[in-house]
Amino acid sequence: MANQLLKGKKGIIFGALDERSIAWKTALRAVEEGAEIVLTNAPIALRMGKINELAALCNNAPVIPADATNVADLENLLQKSMEHFGGKMDFILHSIGMSPNVRKAIPYTDTNYDNFLKTLDISALSLHKVLQASMKLDALKEWSSVVALTYIAAQRTFPGYNDMAEAKALMEGIARSFGYHYGFAKKVRVNTVSQSPTITTAGSGVSGFDAFFTYADKMSPLGNATAEQCADYCLTLFSDYTKMVTMQNLFHDGGFSNTGVSQGIIEEMEKAAKANG
Repeated sequence: MANQLLKGKKGIIFGALDERSIAWKTALRAVEEGAEIVLTNAPIALRMGKINELAALCNNAPVIPADATNVADLENLLQKSMEHFGGKMDFILHSIGMSPNVRKAIPYTDTNYDNFLKTLDISALSLHKVLQASMKLDALKEWSSVVALTYIAAQRTFPGYNDMAEAKALMEGIARSFGYHYGFAKKVRVNTVSQSPTITTAGSGVSGFDAFFTYADKMSPLGNATAEQCADYCLTLFSDYTKMVTMQNLFHDGGFSNTGVSQGIIEEMEKAAKANG
């Protein structure tokens, strides 16, 4: 049930591709909670995805193409969004990530470095560019909130995650560093949300995803957090109830990040050992 948590707030949602996207779910929930939004994605993603369907579901929200690695595109997006809203904004969701090495199934130890640099630019530096352009154009109100989606592979090794692990680690560092500067300058807060493995178009492309999804679900005391639950969590970070939360990497993973091993996993290992014994 909607509580109008974001009534009167205005913001930009990056990265909605299709109905499985966390950004898609967040856009729907933000509007349900009273927000007005602008949707954006890279031009190629706009052609591949269903963002116009989402726009229709979100009170005909404007769709403004922007390559998040291109500063001119971002400045155009911010300016047009402020024109649409008639002023500054209250929140931004950064839901952007792509690795050419992952897409091409290039092993981590055989990394193509041109691809690696693209991964870092798209998946991490894009957050810095969004924040820098926002500060330059004074596009965000005081006490606004910027949230970027990340994953625990920034802290722990998950082999199939490839060079996206480094990209997420860099992005989390940018959130802390820019959060310091933006906080002192404009009281803008910047946080990352480290979500459970989630069945999205991007997540499903990671090698061994299905097996790891099941493993994480068995490891987590509360199970894996869904895309819908992540959307709800992002909304709390856009709201005025979290005005003093900034520069944090917030785990939204059912307890996975603090669990060494679960009883369910131990029992499965014991069964496997007996079967092989």
